[in-house]
Amino acid sequence: MRTTVGIIGAGPAGLLLARLLHNAGIDSVVLESRDRAYVEHRQRAGILEQGTVDVLRAAGAGERMDREGLPHDGIELRYDKKRHRVDFPALTDGRSVMVYAQTEVCKDLIALQLKDGGPLLFEAEALAVEGADTDTPRVRFRHEGREDVLECEYVVGCDGFWGVARKAIPAELTKVFERAYPFAWLGILADVPPSHDELVYARHDRGFALLSMRSPSVSRLYLQVPEGTDAGSWDDEEIWDELERRFETDDDWTLERGPITQKSVTPMRSYVHEPMRHGRLFLAGDAAHIVPPTGAKGLNLAVGDVVTFARALTYRKETGSAERLDAYSETCLRRVWQAERFSYDMTGLLHRAPDATPFEDRMQLARLERIAGSRAAETDLAEGYTGFPFG
Repeated sequence: MRTTVGIIGAGPAGLLLARLLHNAGIDSVVLESRDRAYVEHRQRAGILEQGTVDVLRAAGAGERMDREGLPHDGIELRYDKKRHRVDFPALTDGRSVMVYAQTEVCKDLIALQLKDGGPLLFEAEALAVEGADTDTPRVRFRHEGREDVLECEYVVGCDGFWGVARKAIPAELTKVFERAYPFAWLGILADVPPSHDELVYARHDRGFALLSMRSPSVSRLYLQVPEGTDAGSWDDEEIWDELERRFETDDDWTLERGPITQKSVTPMRSYVHEPMRHGRLFLAGDAAHIVPPTGAKGLNLAVGDVVTFARALTYRKETGSAERLDAYSETCLRRVWQAERFSYDMTGLLHRAPDATPFEDRMQLARLERIAGSRAAETDLAEGYTGFPFG
């Protein structure tokens, strides 16, 4: 099998890249180790930055998002029983975000790819990337019980942290930057309408909490818990009681409860792999970087990566110049590090470390008061949350 771009991974990054390349007249093949049902139902991110929304619309993948997604013009910060709303459009020249689950983005892009895109092979496990530093890289993969080879001009690894793409970059050429956090998120899905029409980020002495949603009838909520927590160790009433404590306010706001349909624990880490390119192998998304979920940046960073690659390859096709492909890693990493900074700052602002001192508690409250009282500080948060420009 031969193609121009071999894409490993059919998450939102790989699927969007295939769509962007198709629209530019560049052929690709997507290899995905899981089956279609798994890809369309794995729960991940749910916040789309303005830039991601714009790209999906331009790619022809925005119709259902615009019909069913939930536009959000701000978030609410809670601390010390106080409430402060951050108005995104007023602070960012009209930018906002969209609540639309990654599962739904994948469903939309899969439907488009199967309708008029290039080959999308499910249950096709990539085994290795070979010849990355040559003009003819290959992906060895297993599909339908036999091994095969995908010969490419370029390979893009959208196969996550545990995938094979990053392993094809020699260790002596790489630098890794990482930070593990001593806490995690206990997340739930609940069949109950959200208790607030925008996301609520709460800083509490007992730990962070987040009120989010997946639809007008399904709530998504999170609690900061110790690292290594077993989701099954919390019963439903304990979760609701703890959420109620952490979202407490001085007014008459109440948290609506409902049946919990799913529980999971998400570890917290920051990770960056440099470079994001080796020869004709390009890394995108979690294969190259991971952010703590506090800043809602993971999916959006992956979108930025594949947009950068698609633009660079289109430029190569139109002009013959590889200048933008050569600058791929440097271009992406500028945005990656700003998103890492923002996510790190948001995590430190809202989570209570296990060994936090009274001084550190007061510093968090002082920073939150500064955001609530300073348009400049509030604007910095709003600009980061709605997204940094694509390179």
